[in-house]
Amino acid sequence: MTDEQRLQQLLSLFSYLLLKTSGDVKEALEWMKMIGEENDLFDEKFTFDDFVQKLKEIGYIDEAKDMLILTTKGVQRIRQDALNEIFNSLKKGPISGFHETPHSGEGIDRLSETRPYQFGDQPANIDLTSTVTNALIRDGVDDFTIREEDLQVYETEFMTSCATVILLDISHSMILYGEDRITPAKQVSLALAELIKTRFPKDKLYIVVFGDDAKLITLSELPFVSAGPYHTNTKAALQLARHLLRKEGNVNKQIFLVTDGKPSAIFEPDGRLYKNSFGLDPKIVNKTLDEAVACRREKITICTFMVARDPYLINFVEELTKSNRGRAYYSSLDKLGEFVFVDYIRNRRKKIKYNL
Repeated sequence: MTDEQRLQQLLSLFSYLLLKTSGDVKEALEWMKMIGEENDLFDEKFTFDDFVQKLKEIGYIDEAKDMLILTTKGVQRIRQDALNEIFNSLKKGPISGFHETPHSGEGIDRLSETRPYQFGDQPANIDLTSTVTNALIRDGVDDFTIREEDLQVYETEFMTSCATVILLDISHSMILYGEDRITPAKQVSLALAELIKTRFPKDKLYIVVFGDDAKLITLSELPFVSAGPYHTNTKAALQLARHLLRKEGNVNKQIFLVTDGKPSAIFEPDGRLYKNSFGLDPKIVNKTLDEAVACRREKITICTFMVARDPYLINFVEELTKSNRGRAYYSSLDKLGEFVFVDYIRNRRKKIKYNL
């Protein structure tokens, strides 16, 4: 292993520890040092102190008021590592490409098929070989002229954009009984965000965390999110997502709901929080399903990714999926990323009506 490969592995491990500690650089470094000592990650050639200094030199961490903080560049590294980790675990499948629809049209990517020129077609898409061939067939080799009816242009792939809301459950159950569910859920959310940011820059992305209530956060805040002593107000999360997507003019609108628990809270009309953590409370469930139906009416698909197999959760999600006519995936923690990315890429293939 080269020195550069070793450094990149250490940086990736540090990124994961930052997710585990919700962006606490000091705690992440303490874990890094302990793991390093137990697994001989550092030596006289490259010590732990050298690693910390390297983090400062490349701009991933900085000192502010006698404490180490994560920089914007460091946050970006976490997103990139999350994306790499998820994609490296994916099995090769039948899905290739991104954002395509089954249609041709006024798009970007040139196809091999051609068609007659129509007013408004881009000159750069003219197929010279087919065009000249048409003129030769009519006039012969010795004296031919190219007319408008000879022009052939390449078909182009019609590209779609999409508005997505990621709903991340931060209720207490995400860390209940000592099982860490929030870290892989954050890892997937970060990876998906990085995928959209780098591959689909025209897409709109919102990130919402929800516990007792739902809150819109920025992408830079996502690594620092942690689970708290909250109930699960799925209705508030879906309602906020629906309001955010209503502003978008995109044809494709979708919600990714990453959760490990059944809904256990809703707001009363007077603003009070009604909560019940035992079983499936019909009052809470019905109000949440009403919100799923409202999403369906506004052509918003809900994709639910469950990081647990609690019977109550499964029963609720089946009803939610039926109400919204969406999709649901039962997943173990180590397979969550595979389901998210396969479905996100697959959803780019929705049929879009348009006129040439």
